[in-house]
Amino acid sequence: MAKKIGIALVIVVLLLVVGIWQRHRILVPLATSGERILPSEEASLPANGKSVGQDAYFYVVQLDERTFAVAEPYSWPKNVNYLIAGTNRALLLDAGVGFYDIRPIVEQLTDLPVTFIPSHLHYDHTGQGNYERIALVDLPHLRERATGGMFKPSWGEHLGVAEGLEPTAWKIDEWVQPGSEIDLGDRQLTLIYTPGHTDNSISLLDNANNMMFTGDFMSAGNISAYYPGASMGDYLQSAQKIIRATADNPDIALRGAHAGDDGQLPVKSRADIEILRDQLVRIKNGELDGTGFYPRIYAIKEDVVMQAEPRWLQNWSATYPNDEE
Repeated sequence: MAKKIGIALVIVVLLLVVGIWQRHRILVPLATSGERILPSEEASLPANGKSVGQDAYFYVVQLDERTFAVAEPYSWPKNVNYLIAGTNRALLLDAGVGFYDIRPIVEQLTDLPVTFIPSHLHYDHTGQGNYERIALVDLPHLRERATGGMFKPSWGEHLGVAEGLEPTAWKIDEWVQPGSEIDLGDRQLTLIYTPGHTDNSISLLDNANNMMFTGDFMSAGNISAYYPGASMGDYLQSAQKIIRATADNPDIALRGAHAGDDGQLPVKSRADIEILRDQLVRIKNGELDGTGFYPRIYAIKEDVVMQAEPRWLQNWSATYPNDEE
């Protein structure tokens, strides 16, 4: 009898271990339908822009003479993608959920050759399409999987299973080293590796124009750190990197990739990142309590909450511990 009980306990423990190890594979399908999410019929629109494209789905706001926010206010995540132009070429940071093709909109906004670069590889940023020219952050754990210049996001990097989407294999034309500059012609962007939300997340710093494009690192409302590849340690390291990188520009506008419920373009400040850093330290030290179980919710500031894993599952290691660029 005792032997049978022991075997049963071992089986239960093994099932728990496998369940924890494969929790994202289990939870993502359970929490989603696996079918495309249709655009909303109504939406709050950003100020000072115009509706464009098929079914007036996109909404373009010109931030300055050479910078455009291409918002998707009718999409479920309220994506905001950015077209950043120089004199020789332009960069498209993110391409949205792909329910409608963003490329015709980009072609209306610039005659320059355009390179697409994702802020990270989640499907609501990659547009589910192929592009004339594609750039990707040059990280060892990504580069080692590129074969013949082709790269395909993994299940956990893409998460398209949530809407029944398969990741697209891309031909990478340009691998960009973290900390290096992207020359657009009379405009320089610095690529900063800012993991936390994912282990492949980047931000683009445009010091001369007082802007930084931060992807999902800190948009309006929610910060998510419970997906595959997320790391609280990466979040803390990245917050410190952003603070250092913007030390000479304390008033810089940090433009994220998702609008809030009011539909307005997401803009955070350097001071917001300092608050995030301090709150992350408090979470790490057990000084800031959260609510709920999965995800665990932490109040970062009045208008921002962090969705994290339960404390016993939180990863406080950095993907690249010596990366201080």
